[in-house]
Amino acid sequence: MTINQDNVSRILSILSHPLRREILLNLSEKGECSFTDLMTALNVDTGKLSFHIRNLAVFLEQTPTGKYKLSKIGENAIRLIKDLEAWSVEAEVAKRASAFPYATVKKRTLAFLADLFLMLAIAVLITLPNALSMLLLSIFHLDVNLIVFLTLALLWGYSTLLEGFAGQTLGKRIVGLRVIRIDGKKLSYDYAAVRNFGKAFLLPFDLIIGLRLKDERFVRYFDKFAGTTVIDIRL
Repeated sequence: MTINQDNVSRILSILSHPLRREILLNLSEKGECSFTDLMTALNVDTGKLSFHIRNLAVFLEQTPTGKYKLSKIGENAIRLIKDLEAWSVEAEVAKRASAFPYATVKKRTLAFLADLFLMLAIAVLITLPNALSMLLLSIFHLDVNLIVFLTLALLWGYSTLLEGFAGQTLGKRIVGLRVIRIDGKKLSYDYAAVRNFGKAFLLPFDLIIGLRLKDERFVRYFDKFAGTTVIDIRL
């Protein structure tokens, strides 16, 4: 089927005005709105709102009571608007990231050590009650293997959650680093989980293979595997 590019251009032209997008998003959120409701919500006068509603005719329907709601085409337009908003955020992230240098090995190591010792302290606190109870029974035994495993598990979970949410652990925030995806898209929890698995459980292998790549974006192999890198945001 041949696509009429003039129609595509016309739709994009209609949706290019921010007030028209606000009208559609408002109706998507509330379901139905009267003309007065839209005037109040958008803080516009009668003439301006009438003009933009006429331009949006194909995207709107009127109920028997005279209220406006989205047509089927309007519902499709909402999906397009939300996709465009997401792409806009991703483009902005990529634009800002390109202005920052890649993090040095030294700064990444400092951030890692800060996070590691924080997780070690938490792991010791978790196991401390059990150690104290054994001390009272005169059979004190510090389970080093348990503490090590717990520290690494905590490091993986903590790094995944914070980097997936904001691109930074506390260590990275202190040092001034941020994790980003090299394709410019928003970092998500699954990408953060992959890159941090190598850091928490396979660090020697992760570093050896990563450094042999001789690519300044990837100090660790699991960064390349996940398609992530670390930038220095403290210029």
